[in-house]
Amino acid sequence: MARDGQERRTERSRPGGSAVALSAAYDTALLDLDGVVYFAGGAAIPYAVEALGAARDGGMRLAYVTNNALRTPDAVAAHLTELGVPAAPGDVVTSAQAVARLIAEDVPEGSRVLVVGGEGLRVALRERGLVPVESADDGPVAVVQGYGGPDMAWGRFAEAAYAVGRGVPWYASNTDLTIPGARGIGPGNGAAVEVVRIATGGRVEPRVAGKPQPPMHRETVLRTGAERPLVVGDRLDTDIEGAFNGGVDSLLVLTGVTDVATLLAAVPEHRPTYVAADLRGLLAGQPEVEEDGDGGFRCGGWRASVSGDALVLDGVAGADVLDGVRALCGAAWTWAGSGSCGLDAGKALARLGL
Repeated sequence: MARDGQERRTERSRPGGSAVALSAAYDTALLDLDGVVYFAGGAAIPYAVEALGAARDGGMRLAYVTNNALRTPDAVAAHLTELGVPAAPGDVVTSAQAVARLIAEDVPEGSRVLVVGGEGLRVALRERGLVPVESADDGPVAVVQGYGGPDMAWGRFAEAAYAVGRGVPWYASNTDLTIPGARGIGPGNGAAVEVVRIATGGRVEPRVAGKPQPPMHRETVLRTGAERPLVVGDRLDTDIEGAFNGGVDSLLVLTGVTDVATLLAAVPEHRPTYVAADLRGLLAGQPEVEEDGDGGFRCGGWRASVSGDALVLDGVAGADVLDGVRALCGAAWTWAGSGSCGLDAGKALARLGL
């Protein structure tokens, strides 16, 4: 079960354990989308539809949290429903909504906001009583950037640069440098933010709302009413760090961008509470990772330790691979302390077939 929030922020030296299924231990799952529920091309990840249905039927609320500001909640909900995951627009929280709230707290209702982004951003601003405009000459009191898709015109960045250069406050939905797509990895909103930063001489920084920044977590909790939320994601630097910044527990699923070697090297703010192969992890408890008296860490049928400059893993035939990963996390994170583990994990991972 979850521990005190401050402990979670400072004492993550091994994955946590839960005697009951995570879907029973937490009231709301705050789910990332790409790499968690569906692939970059839009197809559902194996087991995701069935696992989410079972978690929902068991009483867990499902909320879908995305840094992608391009699509509206209606469009995201329609896509999920088409995949077999029934969702309403109110179940979706986007970085566009988070940044719109941030702006609305700083400027009067009815204010003009220069938008460099897609329809999701415009809809979110109107929801907050703000007026999207297209030019730096339209009298905006704020500039906001969000991902606008691969066909974003270069002139849109120029409009942002003109306004920011005149001293207009600057906001960004998120600063992810890349975004996955069906054809590969492309430049994300963070890359577009860098264009404006360079054009304006790097003198100002935007206020950022999306994961891993606190405004995104606050927006999600406000919209869902979650009391015991569990962040579920595939990225350490957005999903897991966002949970860390919000002082809540997290589940890393290994269906997206993070591999086990990267997980073992994670710094404290990137260390998840739990680890699972995929979303079926919501439907099960998590075994404890226990430290033995000889400097090793045991989980299931595995024991991980440090020898010289390498991680060492010993196990019994048929032991659960994920338990081996959890044991290795305990050894690696404890050895690294507040830093990143630089130990050689090659042979240990080979024992797991990874």
